Amino acid sequence: MSHHIVQIPLPDPDATEALGVRLARHRPPAAVAYLRGDLGAGKSTLARALLRSLGVTGTIRSPTYTLVERYPLADDGEAWHLDLYRIADAGELEYLGLDADGVTLWLVEWAERGGGALPPADLVVELRVEGAGRQARLVPASEAGGAWVDAVRTETVEPSVAPPS
Repeated sequence: MSHHIVQIPLPDPDATEALGVRLARHRPPAAVAYLRGDLGAGKSTLARALLRSLGVTGTIRSPTYTLVERYPLADDGEAWHLDLYRIADAGELEYLGLDADGVTLWLVEWAERGGGALPPADLVVELRVEGAGRQARLVPASEAGGAWVDAVRTETVEPSVAPPS
């Protein structure tokens, strides 16, 4: 795979949300993204912004306690946001009824706890706290993921301009 890992500074929550928008804008038709990072690194903030950009309306809940939240997307697909932090064994995923028909986007937090029960990632988003902000590292894990990262990397980001006061 000739795609590169991309690092993106996220100095504040707005930057994390902007990355979610960019990821949504360039998402492949079917994609699996693993969101990695310590507690408080911004995984749910990123997922919320990405889902909102894909047309999800209403409350977007963190799946910390429910383990999986399902959202209809504006393009008629469905997104699943999973948080596997609280599972002890990958076999527990059987009890969630993960019938993947119609799922066009998987956002998985703590994917390493799902063992081989999850689809393989196209993209791994590694988030870490860095000073007062965060750092994102986009790691392609498939050809589709590589194209996704390349599109995000090459997108021209308009500098934010404060409105006149």
